[in-house]
Amino acid sequence: MRVWLAIAGMLLGLAGAAAAPPAQDAGEAAPGAEGLGEAPQPAAPEAQGAAAPGDVWLVELDGAVGPASADLILRAIEDAGAANAEALVLRMDTPGGLDKSMRSLVKAILAAELPVVAYVAPDGARAASAGTYIAYASHIAAMAPATNIGSSTPVNLGGAPPPEPKTPAAPQSEEEASGESDEPPAEGESPDKERDSIPSMDAMTRKVVNDAAAYLQSLAELRGRNIEWAEETVREGANLRASAALEKNVIDLIAPTLDALLQALDGWEVELGGQLRQLRTAGARLVSVETDWRHELLSIITDPAIAYGLLIIGMYGLILEFYNPGTFLPGVTGVICLLIGAYGLHMLPINYAGLALIIVGLGLIMAEVMTPIYGVLGVGGIAAFVIGSIMLVDSDLPGYQLPLGIIAGFAAATGGIALFVVGAAVRARRRKVVAGAEAMIGAEAWVLEDFQEQGTARAFGEIWRVRSAAPLAKGTRVQVVGVDGLALIVEPCQPEP
Repeated sequence: MRVWLAIAGMLLGLAGAAAAPPAQDAGEAAPGAEGLGEAPQPAAPEAQGAAAPGDVWLVELDGAVGPASADLILRAIEDAGAANAEALVLRMDTPGGLDKSMRSLVKAILAAELPVVAYVAPDGARAASAGTYIAYASHIAAMAPATNIGSSTPVNLGGAPPPEPKTPAAPQSEEEASGESDEPPAEGESPDKERDSIPSMDAMTRKVVNDAAAYLQSLAELRGRNIEWAEETVREGANLRASAALEKNVIDLIAPTLDALLQALDGWEVELGGQLRQLRTAGARLVSVETDWRHELLSIITDPAIAYGLLIIGMYGLILEFYNPGTFLPGVTGVICLLIGAYGLHMLPINYAGLALIIVGLGLIMAEVMTPIYGVLGVGGIAAFVIGSIMLVDSDLPGYQLPLGIIAGFAAATGGIALFVVGAAVRARRRKVVAGAEAMIGAEAWVLEDFQEQGTARAFGEIWRVRSAAPLAKGTRVQVVGVDGLALIVEPCQPEP
């Protein structure tokens, strides 16, 4: 068994090495080939290996910002810098995403060795929530017509809706109407009462919103963009169309197509590493970064439904192995599924209380299987399992929620197994004993010889030594009433009425 577990650990280690993006600080290089050995490079449709200096790389962010999309973009930034590309264009159409993935992308962009251009396109696309932070962090931010940017309140982080604007009471003086007053604010009171007074938010949510606002403002200050609107989009969920974003200095330019974007970027000066760098993008070759097996693997195992299913199947496999040791296949499969599922959930915002409830629930169900006590542990285990599953994924982001149908399916399967085992145990207890000394009581035998106290009789297809309190004649039908060692205690059968 240890050998099989070791093999499973090695396989999972290889999968983890291929899938896990290493953590980094803002001052470190973005993760890529370093530390990943011979991990494959992103492939381009045009003979990728021949990327020449001066090329412009293009990588897509279409959908929510998650571990898989972040890993692809991080590697693209690293590889484009290593290839001495002129710039990297990040074409975005995203409703937002996970905070952890977004911050890893922002750090990589800030530490990039080449200019990163955030381009919200095509027409009808958006850079909402996490997409706004990525656009602000990029060296150049561009949008196509009929696109929008904003709505950056961290709803899913704070767990509360964006604060509704207050309706102030009618002012009693011109000073109150203008918001100006000669009286200094009270000690510990913010000068901007209207902005900081958010009664609908608890302390934790206020901390998260303040942190997000300061984070986006620091990016705006770094790139010379609109700081006031950065705070407004976080605190009030403000949103801008492309033309208004350009007017308010939220983005740098509007370009309807990629070709128009490259023409507009030609001659643009970007500060990179403390030095000004002039872009030469007119006529540059566009190298598209395609998804690979690593991206697909991360996309699969970080899907909440897949990660949850692997986790539960892994636990089932271990329970079956413990219940029937020596089978090996359920144990090996269970270990691999359990660890891959745990890794996938680790990349997601999970509630560890929910995970603990799932483990406790499966433990109670296993205890019910081992020592059936008419469903008490099984019912409690199923209740804990369902409640933990509902609590497991702590996010309201589209695509990162655990479907209730999946929970119901696994709960029904688990409950069915528990009921089957309990029912089998109840039927077994009610069934007549068919083996051992207890099964002999009440059986019939035939006396083989005349005797007074001891003799022989045929019972169960064998000849037994029997004892009786009354004399018995040969051929008498008797009934076994007791067992004394290797002798049967019999008495004459009562005549049938």
